[in-house]
Amino acid sequence: MPYLFTSESVSEGHPDKVADQISDAVLDAILAQDSESKVACETFVTTGLVVVGGEIHSSAYINLDKLVRQVIDDIGYNRSEYQFDAKSCGIISTLHEQSSDIRQGVERESVESQGAGDQGMMFGYATNETENYMPLTLELSHMILEEMAALRKSGKVMKYLRPDSKSQVTLEYTDTHQPLRIVSIVVSTQHDDTIGDEKQMQTRIEKDLKKHLIPKVKKRLPKHLSAMLMDKNIQYLINPTGKFVIGGPHGDTGLTGRKIIVDTYGGKGAHGGGAFSGKDPSKVDRSAAYATRHIAKNLVAAGVADQILVQVAYAIGKAEPVGLYINTYGTAKVEMSDQEISAKVEKLFDLRPGLIIKRLGLKSPIFSPTAKYGHFGRQPGKIEVANSKGRKKKYETFTWEKLDYVKKIKTAFKLK
Repeated sequence: MPYLFTSESVSEGHPDKVADQISDAVLDAILAQDSESKVACETFVTTGLVVVGGEIHSSAYINLDKLVRQVIDDIGYNRSEYQFDAKSCGIISTLHEQSSDIRQGVERESVESQGAGDQGMMFGYATNETENYMPLTLELSHMILEEMAALRKSGKVMKYLRPDSKSQVTLEYTDTHQPLRIVSIVVSTQHDDTIGDEKQMQTRIEKDLKKHLIPKVKKRLPKHLSAMLMDKNIQYLINPTGKFVIGGPHGDTGLTGRKIIVDTYGGKGAHGGGAFSGKDPSKVDRSAAYATRHIAKNLVAAGVADQILVQVAYAIGKAEPVGLYINTYGTAKVEMSDQEISAKVEKLFDLRPGLIIKRLGLKSPIFSPTAKYGHFGRQPGKIEVANSKGRKKKYETFTWEKLDYVKKIKTAFKLK
């Protein structure tokens, strides 16, 4: 039977995403100076105030005030009428030294013996419904907000847009899990109080979205998927509650780590519960989630199955995982049980934390770009970062999205 599935995304100006971006900016600034740093940085934002707290063990020094204000300004909170802006907001720091009890469970003489920074289970997921092996519902939700942010920052059209926004896409799938049609697109966007009453506002934003934004999203999709956006039966729900003038941290408080489903797979697959932003890679909540995505994506790309979920679990201070689980949802293209697939994966990928970090280059200051529009499905690239002495160095980003194990997997599973 066909079924409906929905995913949402939130913009970089959403309060929780503001908090995530600050936390990861702090992490990157510290890692740029001291790659061995241990960081657990949490951020709280509300009307006119940013509170940064957490535990850090590092030799690095950062100008927290300057860093936080730069992040807020880059997002677009630079007008006093927002009641949260880069120039005037208060900034409070409660950062302190990391517990030595935790650190002794992580630090080891060799990379191979490094222990997990915490217990827990982490999941990675991939599906072949899109070219980047992500669920289409989430991809479309992210794309809508990315393109809307680009329009806002260009200042050429839709000049009334403000930074805070959300999107949601509902698709109908066939009983074989193939995207069939877009049922509805929901967009709630903050805007200036200058575009008429609620009905006029909704009509204008919908018209502008269809004219300026949807064509940009279409260009980013392959033809068979972009055609869905031409369907005249799509229901557009624009700012369903009415006007949306008060937003951002003034409209709602924001906290690091509250958008874990937006950050991952939009509700597909599974989630272990741990957030990512502000955490150095010794925290397996982050590094192992990246590693399992890397595994799942390469397995699907190699043709092992149409969709795959990978789970790994750890005990704090221990290097070897306590469990590895794989679910192909009955879509396996090889004559093996999921348990047999899991056994082969264990031989192909070393999931000890130290080796994950080494394999994916996670001691680098590469995390700020992950704090908006999802940690997965992104294009690997390079970023240039300056250290405290102003020396710039290039680092690889989104290494967990590389398809660098496809050949090895095909050989192991005897696939052509």
